[in-house]
Amino acid sequence: MARYELLDNVTHKDLRVVTGFGRQFGDDIGMVPAFPSEYAELQREYPIFFRKDGDSGQWQSVALLGFEQHENLFLQDGRWNAAYLPGAIAKGPFLIGFQEQRIDGELRNEPVMHVDLEHPRVSFSEGEPVFLPQGGNSPYLQHIAGVLRGIRDGVEFGAAMFAAFDSMSLIQPVNLEVQLEDKHRVSVSGLYGIDRERLAALDAGSLHRLNQAGFLEGAYLVLASLHNVRRLMAEKQRRLRERDAAAPERAA
Repeated sequence: MARYELLDNVTHKDLRVVTGFGRQFGDDIGMVPAFPSEYAELQREYPIFFRKDGDSGQWQSVALLGFEQHENLFLQDGRWNAAYLPGAIAKGPFLIGFQEQRIDGELRNEPVMHVDLEHPRVSFSEGEPVFLPQGGNSPYLQHIAGVLRGIRDGVEFGAAMFAAFDSMSLIQPVNLEVQLEDKHRVSVSGLYGIDRERLAALDAGSLHRLNQAGFLEGAYLVLASLHNVRRLMAEKQRRLRERDAAAPERAA
């Protein structure tokens, strides 16, 4: 169970974060949240889809990592085989919360960083130090602060963008069924994508509004990302062949 604390360079002066990858860190997942602020990087390597949050019913975007709930086809032998690490993974045990602070005589909710001390990456003996010996922020923590800012900006921007897409009926169900080999067929349910034909059929005014708001680029980046489904299929097929080749050895 998560145990969040406001990050403090005195209380957490010895805090470290293990930055490797593996099932023990919860990396064996089939999809992760994707934020519009990172679409340009994500679309080079990951397929981006939409889905509805089960709790809030709001739209969110996700990067697909595999075809099963606990399948991450980018994860292998403690490595993450991609040039860009999604922000939802890169942030590790940290998140942005808000604290009421008085600034210029006025109470404001200011963003502050929290850490989950029960997160499997948290350590006090190995990994990247969070603070310098003198108490300043380490380069690792400075990087994480940038990641969290991107997530925060992406969440705010994404809510407006998804609402605009939905109002124009651009978000439509995707039937993702993949025939890998004669005996292997997989399907992923609950995913949605941008309807390319509906987008192309929008009138000039609608396109202008999307473009002015910065949303049109997001729609095209999501569409461009879909070629990465083939990359996932190729990796899935490779692993199936490895498994099938190892089966006779185990039987022997």
